[in-house]
Amino acid sequence: MSQWIAGDVLTNGVKIHYTRTGGEKPPLVLLHGFSDNGLCWTRLARDLESTYDIIMPDARGHGLSDGPGEHFLPSDRFADVAGLISELHLGKPALLGHSMGAMMTASVAADYPDLVSCVILEDPAWRDPSSEDAKVSFRDRFGWIYRLKGLSRDELIEDGRKGNPAWVDEELGPWADSKIQLNLDLLKIESVGQGLSWRSVAQRITCPALLITADTELGAIVPPTEAHDAVTLMKNGRLVHIGGAGHNIRREQYEQFKDAVVSFLQEVYLTSASR
Repeated sequence: MSQWIAGDVLTNGVKIHYTRTGGEKPPLVLLHGFSDNGLCWTRLARDLESTYDIIMPDARGHGLSDGPGEHFLPSDRFADVAGLISELHLGKPALLGHSMGAMMTASVAADYPDLVSCVILEDPAWRDPSSEDAKVSFRDRFGWIYRLKGLSRDELIEDGRKGNPAWVDEELGPWADSKIQLNLDLLKIESVGQGLSWRSVAQRITCPALLITADTELGAIVPPTEAHDAVTLMKNGRLVHIGGAGHNIRREQYEQFKDAVVSFLQEVYLTSASR
């Protein structure tokens, strides 16, 4: 990690911060979930950096990137990723995202197909716009953030350890830092993914796509029926279900998650990227 690169790009009028492992290797962009930051991917990046040039950006309002701005729309995040890919001259990288980051990953693949080779979606925060759940405001859904904002880093780490006993210690530091860095202006947004239909996004994904789901009874978002519908709508979609995990699949069943990611990338991306 000592040789990882930290930098910023200016895209769509905002500064997007990123961390990059570097090297002449196929690029892999990792997109974090809401309230996390790019370095929340540290564990996976350590394990994959010998094979991939891994880029971990902080989304708007997260980490060390600029805030969301007064007229922020969810689609701005998608444009930010497209801008990052262009500014860093990544060609057609692979994208992997979790939760909000998985929504971003899917939408970038749908809206900017010429910029993406393949995508992996870790339990995307897909909710039908018409559902009552989708109408819940950020403030109501993520009100726990305000409690965490009053804690020190050490207190956050201890809180995270108690609330997530399956997580290894390596996950807790970046997680705590991300909560300290989070811009609370994001909580003023009226609803999560307002106006976005995951079905319309899925049916426009033409590149190879892997959807990784887990157990809804443990907190995962995407239920089996919707997971099946999603990969059916995609031109080249695949589904892997990992039991014994909730929404944070890679943090709760890391080895199974990593194996699924490595296998998929090896088959659909690494071989073609090295040609």
